[in-house]
Amino acid sequence: MALDRYGRRIHYLRISLTDHCNLRCVYCMPEEMVFRPNAELMQDDEVLTLVQLFAGLGFDKIRLTGGEPTLRAGVVDLVRSIAQTPGIHTLSMTTNAALLSRLAVPLAQAGLQRVNISLDTLDPEKFRRLTRWGSLEDVWAGIRAAEQAGLLPVKINAVVVSGYNENELPGLARLTLEHPWQVRFIELMPFAGATDLQTQQMVTAQEMQRVIEAALGRLEPVNGGALDGEARLFRLPGAQAELGFISSVSSPFCAHCTRARLTADGRLRLCLLREGEVDLLTPLRAGATLAELRQLVIDGIWGKPWGHGLADGQIPLNRTMSEIGG
Repeated sequence: MALDRYGRRIHYLRISLTDHCNLRCVYCMPEEMVFRPNAELMQDDEVLTLVQLFAGLGFDKIRLTGGEPTLRAGVVDLVRSIAQTPGIHTLSMTTNAALLSRLAVPLAQAGLQRVNISLDTLDPEKFRRLTRWGSLEDVWAGIRAAEQAGLLPVKINAVVVSGYNENELPGLARLTLEHPWQVRFIELMPFAGATDLQTQQMVTAQEMQRVIEAALGRLEPVNGGALDGEARLFRLPGAQAELGFISSVSSPFCAHCTRARLTADGRLRLCLLREGEVDLLTPLRAGATLAELRQLVIDGIWGKPWGHGLADGQIPLNRTMSEIGG
């Protein structure tokens, strides 16, 4: 079991399969983003070695992220191998869904259980502006394919940016009336790459809730308002699914954090909004034993910080969001 010094059991690993992405969302990365060469990223055998290592430490939940994880060559085979790893009980993926129309079925057959899909607007023209060259039609096709493949429950993630899509909150929330999809609204978090936009155009979860309630009526808390993972859930009257608010900036949930992240270049990142990392790929390639790697992980987890330092102006600048995996 992996415990940090605050007594939190860390058992949820988010693995970035690549820093590459087929979109260029304005709040995530510059349009001329330069990605790392594949040789600098974890290869399949290295990913699987580390998955087995983490599983042996009690990690039982894995989410595959990016960049865009469906861009990874051989992603279906890699998912199958991870799903077959003893000790891994939950395997999910965060994706922009642009390629899901053809990958949803093979991914589900390989052992992927569900997907979170990024969708910040329902307006095709605005979607293209936000993503710089994305197609909303491709995302809708991906969502439908995920549903039909049984990657359930489908969760829709919307990052809310002032001046871009805050007026779309009621329309996105209305999806829960029409579909069994959980829609989750996420506060914009500051990272390297688009820091000015991120810090100046954040909409708080409380503000989001006010906008939705003004348009659609009172939101009823689910489970007494207790956290479900990182989201606080609510439901509109008559809705098929819940609304979630992820308030990483305005109301952090650090006391309940159970996750760590493995970046595409093999660094164990202990907090999304802190720069501290433990390099695992370099010693792995240098011939470190599994026992040595295990100790690096144990020591790293023990030193996991309590929370971020945004309130004190400490913004993580060593990576863009696409390099971490969310």
